[in-house]
Amino acid sequence: MLFHDANGLKVRGHLQFGLNAVAEDNLFWDLAAATAPTNGFDADTQWLEGYIKPGLSFEKTLDAGTVLYGKLSAVASHTWGTDAFDTGDTGAVTLEEAYLGIRGDLGGEWSYDVSIGARELTLGTGMLIANGATSGFERGALKIGPRKAWERSAIGRLSYGNVTGTAFFLDPNELPSTNGGNELGGLDLRYDDPRGGYLGATFVEVLNSNSPYPQAAPVGSGNPPNVTPGARDGTKTLNVYAKTNPIEGALENWAFSGEFAYQWNDRIDLEAWAGRVTAGYTFADLPWSPNFTLGYQTFSGDDPNTTQLERFDPLYYQGSPSAWATGSKSASTFINSNVNALTMALRVQPSRQDTWTLRYAHIRANELNSPVQFGQATRVDVNGNVVSGVTDKHLADDLFLEYSRIINRNTFLTAGLSVSFPGAGIDNVVGGNAPNWTGGFVNVVFNF
Repeated sequence: MLFHDANGLKVRGHLQFGLNAVAEDNLFWDLAAATAPTNGFDADTQWLEGYIKPGLSFEKTLDAGTVLYGKLSAVASHTWGTDAFDTGDTGAVTLEEAYLGIRGDLGGEWSYDVSIGARELTLGTGMLIANGATSGFERGALKIGPRKAWERSAIGRLSYGNVTGTAFFLDPNELPSTNGGNELGGLDLRYDDPRGGYLGATFVEVLNSNSPYPQAAPVGSGNPPNVTPGARDGTKTLNVYAKTNPIEGALENWAFSGEFAYQWNDRIDLEAWAGRVTAGYTFADLPWSPNFTLGYQTFSGDDPNTTQLERFDPLYYQGSPSAWATGSKSASTFINSNVNALTMALRVQPSRQDTWTLRYAHIRANELNSPVQFGQATRVDVNGNVVSGVTDKHLADDLFLEYSRIINRNTFLTAGLSVSFPGAGIDNVVGGNAPNWTGGFVNVVFNF
């Protein structure tokens, strides 16, 4: 919404709001009934969540084409009913974006862009740095997740042609109830080919953190996982990512991507890794232009047979099904640590406005008897022994059918149905056949 445009000054208004209706049955494969039967957790629930995000931005063109810019926005969100994490009828109003920046040309093909304040930033494919804020719990709007901006940031970009270097300092907008005092800094270097491919690398260091890490107890010790407060502090990660350009000849309709991350922290003897490879093919000559993508992603877990910590920390990744979610349902249970997944996706577009996507994920643990997520699978078996993680690597098989429609230039509809079939690893936790976890949602988002 253009409010003002004169004398080199543009002022725009922004307004986004959305509603999301969700229904879930046998949440988390109804594990609570077997592992904590007295806590009163209801595995069948429905809720409605919504948000509104108003904002105001400006651009002022100075001498020699330099542009001063900024934005201010807020989020008001609420949940009606009880959500998947047994929280409901709650919400909050929070600051979202509040930043100032300056950009311009330095001559030749050189340009710069520097900003400071609360704003969004995604690096690479979103494997590590994407989701700068947390929704849900006391803030409401768990699933639709309207908050994205980092609470504090300093971002400097220097570009030459198609090569961009980014230096950053980030402070995530964490929940007040679980604020870990995290601060991150690092560098990203990326080349974007005009034909569509890219090659890049990101280095990120945790400059300050009170967040703990779990570590598997030795096999046979009968002890729960060890939890070290502040263990994240000083963790370093190097991430390399790439995607091919359109390929001529026999591989004309193929696209390939790859990603690898190495992580270490000498202070706590941490050494971990993660990666993903994908191959996609577009049936360009068929109606609806079907696209099939096959992928495999894996994140190291802690080996209980070593004293070293091998559990990968995914930091602030983009957890949507189209990005770095491990499964659809399972992504609400397992973060990207001590899991791997074989994934398949089939997308068709009956029209320019309509898209159908069917996703499948076969999800397994990398390490047995080791924390999955953050140790929630720690329990006492029938013989009185403490069991951590899972005793069989097969965790689940997830199916997710998603429909998206562009109603008009401002209105977007998304609906989905999903089911997660528990694997032997989950069945062993309950000592029998765990039920299938099913659910669905429909949401509408308006952008102005």
